[in-house]
Amino acid sequence: MDFGFKISPSSAVNLDNVDLSLYDRLHEVEPDIAKCIACGSCSASCPAGRFSGMSMRKVILDLQRGRQKEAVKMLSGCMLCGKCLMVCPRGINTRHLILAICKLYGED
Repeated sequence: MDFGFKISPSSAVNLDNVDLSLYDRLHEVEPDIAKCIACGSCSASCPAGRFSGMSMRKVILDLQRGRQKEAVKMLSGCMLCGKCLMVCPRGINTRHLILAICKLYGED
């Protein structure tokens, strides 16, 4: 019987099975990643965000959950304009962080 909808697969992430060694390496290179309080100031100021869905907060969260492909794909929408750097209340150098992520995770 067709009810007109389908059950989608679970998107739950089992953090026990996630390899975070690359994230730990990123944390060594850019310790600012641990300063992020996920306030959303960077996402709110991002001119690319409304067109490409770019969100630094989502990128960091994806990396912490082991979703490297999604994070790197989202960063492809970044124009490195630096507006997020200017509004960050924690003073995170988001440009350096983005470039470090692209360098480390782009090696795959």
